[in-house]
Amino acid sequence: MIDPTAGDLPRRIVVVGGGPAAHRLVDALHSRDAGRTMHITVVCEELHRPYDRVALSKRLDDAAIDLTLAPTGVWDEQHVSLLLGERAERIDREARTVHTSLGRVVSYDELVLATGSSAPVPEIDGSEHALVYRTIDDVDLLVSEIERIGALRGRPARVIVAGGGLLGLEAAGGAARLGAEASVVHSGSWLMSAQLDEGAGRALGRIIGGQGIGLHLGTRPRSILVDEPGGVSGVKFSSGQQVDVDIVVFAIGIRARDELARDAGIELGDRGGVVIGTDCRTSAPGVWAIGEVACFDGRCTGLVAPANAMAEVVADRLLGGEAEFTTVDDATKLKLSGVDVASFGDALARTEQSLEIVYADPARGLYQKLVMTDDAKTLLGGVFVGDASPYASLRPLLGAELSSEPAAYLSASGIEAPAGDELPDAALVCACNAVTAGTVRDAIAGVHGEACTELGALKTCSRAGTQCGSCVPLVKKILETELTKSGIAVSRALCEHFELSRQELFETIRVLGLTSFDEILARYGTGRGCDVCKPVVGSILASQQGGYILDGGRGTLQDTNDRALANMQKDGTYSVVPRIPGGEITPQKLAVIAQVATDYGLYTKITGGQRIDLFGARLEQLPDIWRILVDAGFESGQAYGKSLRNVKSCVGSSWCRFGVQDSVGMAVHLELRYRGLRAPHKFKFGVSGCARECAEARGKDVGIIATEQGWNLYVGGNGGFQPTHAQLLAGDLDDETLIRYIDRYLMYYIRTADRLQRTARWMEDLDGGLDHVREVVVEDSLGLAAELEQAMAAHVDGYEDEWAATLADPERLRRFRSFVNEPGDAEPRLARVAERGQYRPATTEEIERGEAVYLAGPTIPVREGA
Repeated sequence: MIDPTAGDLPRRIVVVGGGPAAHRLVDALHSRDAGRTMHITVVCEELHRPYDRVALSKRLDDAAIDLTLAPTGVWDEQHVSLLLGERAERIDREARTVHTSLGRVVSYDELVLATGSSAPVPEIDGSEHALVYRTIDDVDLLVSEIERIGALRGRPARVIVAGGGLLGLEAAGGAARLGAEASVVHSGSWLMSAQLDEGAGRALGRIIGGQGIGLHLGTRPRSILVDEPGGVSGVKFSSGQQVDVDIVVFAIGIRARDELARDAGIELGDRGGVVIGTDCRTSAPGVWAIGEVACFDGRCTGLVAPANAMAEVVADRLLGGEAEFTTVDDATKLKLSGVDVASFGDALARTEQSLEIVYADPARGLYQKLVMTDDAKTLLGGVFVGDASPYASLRPLLGAELSSEPAAYLSASGIEAPAGDELPDAALVCACNAVTAGTVRDAIAGVHGEACTELGALKTCSRAGTQCGSCVPLVKKILETELTKSGIAVSRALCEHFELSRQELFETIRVLGLTSFDEILARYGTGRGCDVCKPVVGSILASQQGGYILDGGRGTLQDTNDRALANMQKDGTYSVVPRIPGGEITPQKLAVIAQVATDYGLYTKITGGQRIDLFGARLEQLPDIWRILVDAGFESGQAYGKSLRNVKSCVGSSWCRFGVQDSVGMAVHLELRYRGLRAPHKFKFGVSGCARECAEARGKDVGIIATEQGWNLYVGGNGGFQPTHAQLLAGDLDDETLIRYIDRYLMYYIRTADRLQRTARWMEDLDGGLDHVREVVVEDSLGLAAELEQAMAAHVDGYEDEWAATLADPERLRRFRSFVNEPGDAEPRLARVAERGQYRPATTEEIERGEAVYLAGPTIPVREGA
């Protein structure tokens, strides 16, 4: 690596700050400066390479996750120096040097300030005990504190997050997923009050509150209460209310890190931040500012898109261009605590005489709004909570006239959506990377190089969809539209390793009788496979051949849940779901489940599908738990697989005075018939004993409703964010015909659906939809009826309970060891104490007081002199 302090170097570019804006700038300069006329030095006070701050919540769920921004190879280049763990302390404008915390003096020809922002903590009593949510170290400290307090107090830690914006809700949701009792205090009357209107904010509040996260709105912390040993005991609000808490986290916004510029006499904005013009220059010669520290048009912004745009402008200017930064794009889309939230444009309808078209369904937690001009033609903005699916298509149309009634674009309203507006070339498709529809089309056509006719290549060459990913569906839609216009067949390839679609691969494996992934890959694929094609092939082999899903080399094809024959939960433990056909169970079996839950300390939950879920089992405990359940007559409920989940039923004619058929008996029969059947996605049944529909059969993939003459068969119903009612396939069927039709329907779905495609979406994509399905299943238009029935019979005859098979084979049980060196102790873990994001070895006294946390990896080094 070149020493940036040596003499006679290329043009010296120094970047202060190591966040996303700095990464984008260095990547842009590296890719454009082919002659290597520059040496770039990045001074970063964090110990991590530039990482994705937007994805910090993933770090809460998994401390091992790597958030490093790609491409990473730029940091290994000879003309780039990355100084980690080194803080820039002073700028000498006359000498054109930057002085660091380690005594280094770095000379520059051009200096770029990308120092970002900090998380402010108000000056209230006890504020020194508060945590913040801004960096990886902040997140790691929060996780360790939640774990420490839980172990020390013998109960979940009580966490309150001050701030009901993006970061605050993210922090509260993450704390709740870690098992803490989480709550939010927010000064606004509704959540995300800076981005959402009242209707959307209150809809979001109902959803967040429904997840068990407490809400204190219209107030703010006035003081943090501390107990004798120096730990947090509570918070007092400005409203006078007081709550007991163990951890206080502030996420109330950002404060520009402009102290370097201030000390150097560079102009700052009235509310902070380094003032820049459209060229991103500051008031000092040779000094630029980008990202959250930059103050443009009187304000700083914390969003990815404008930071990237500023970085691109500076890169262009340093290479002699004349690019300009002209506006801040406030559009944002994210998932908070599992809830889709998005807004763009004039979401708060501040434009004079604007119209608001709103669809709200509080019961479903949905709120969608479009803001239009007074003639209801031109789109000015929008906001979505609960279902943000219209965002990707509508955001590029901002400022354009819509071709249909505005309400038709709101997916929640149920109105038939327009076929699609043709995006003008100037429409912004990817806000993160400022990629327009025209740029995407040029890349597809190969205007500036090789044509990009596959999604992966298109993302790489256009940069669209490579940051947050929310625009990928729209990019894919443009690709398919342009290819169709050009007369090019749209690729249905399963992945980069298989050019065949799932349907084509299914038929090929079936006809040729292939039995292993290696054989299939050798004949029809390339490379080694990936996490897309491996589970698909594993599912196809399981659907066609049955047998133990982890035998014959198929274990490596499955995902985590299938390999463990259990669902992994957020804390790394697993859930146990025994099958309860039709929801019918004896008192004796209930007693066995209760005893297992008591003996192993498992949390129990009655699911929506009339089953009992047991949470909190460790991997090595699963065989012992299942041995007890199998001995009591239980089977695996396959809650971990893409297969039949359950058959829900009412009590039917057995007990109900309205029942006209034995719905319980039919539900039990169907569940035992289709148990363990692998499919492109999970599927569910419902059987109702009369038209009163107590089993909600029409919300299921296969729904059966009793009539006086027999059974009505409904197909293609799904729940989720796009709930779909099942449609009537055939009516008044006797038992034998009903089962025959279901056999055909399921096998046709398994053979022809795409990967991870639910039955509702599969039927929508079929040419002819329900009518086509009826022709195949009822009328046997393709002559496949006997073949489909035979395939189902083979599954029924070959079914074996996966957990019973596991317990009977010592080799299969080897999968359920926690450590490869068992029996015996695992490697010892290191006791550490966290101090503001750093870890140091714990003293004996700290361990005895329960103040230590245990890390499997090495300690994070503390800088000398820090």
